Amino acid sequence: MCTANKPTGRRIGGVLLILTFVNGLLGAVAMATEEPSYEVLDTYPEFELRRYGPTLVAETLVSGDFEGAGREAFGRLANFIFGNNAPGEKIEMTAPVIQRPHAEASGREAAPTGPQGDYVLSFVMPQRFSAATLPAPKDPGLWIREEPPRTLAVRRYSGRWTWANYRDNETALLDAVRVAGLIPVGHTLYARYNAPFTPWFLRRNEVMVEVQDPTADE
Repeated sequence: MCTANKPTGRRIGGVLLILTFVNGLLGAVAMATEEPSYEVLDTYPEFELRRYGPTLVAETLVSGDFEGAGREAFGRLANFIFGNNAPGEKIEMTAPVIQRPHAEASGREAAPTGPQGDYVLSFVMPQRFSAATLPAPKDPGLWIREEPPRTLAVRRYSGRWTWANYRDNETALLDAVRVAGLIPVGHTLYARYNAPFTPWFLRRNEVMVEVQDPTADE
């Protein structure tokens, strides 16, 4: 009996070793990818309160379902950083990729009522660029925008990039924000930090919402 069990034990050990290696490799890649800097103002059971400085982003607008829109927009933005810009300069990839509802003409974001809709996808630009030095997109469907400093409530979770997973965590975040006595501003943002080939259970996802800065009057 013991002899028969040994190959199974070796196989399990081998699988665990491979998973450990993949996890470490993905972690190293994630650590090497630049992210916007922020200050943690407070930590709650369901979310983290962060203060972000100005952030430069490249954006594009797409229409479709929640998941398909993200795939289409990613291709356009990837072409931009791979050299489809005025000087043909390659720009390093950063994280996260952010998806949000399309802003209405009034300046307020449209609340999504289902997975179908208009979405804006954003690539965060490396901090070495300013609005004056960032290469200009050749694609007329892309634009550059500087996000002003803001305070965000951020809930982190893993799993697949689905509408249902996003909405479940959005609900949990907004409920927790209100319980904490904070006031949401606008609608939520969906942030992806990993490459598409990353196993779903290892992915870092975040749902964010801007809140009125609780320290503004201090």
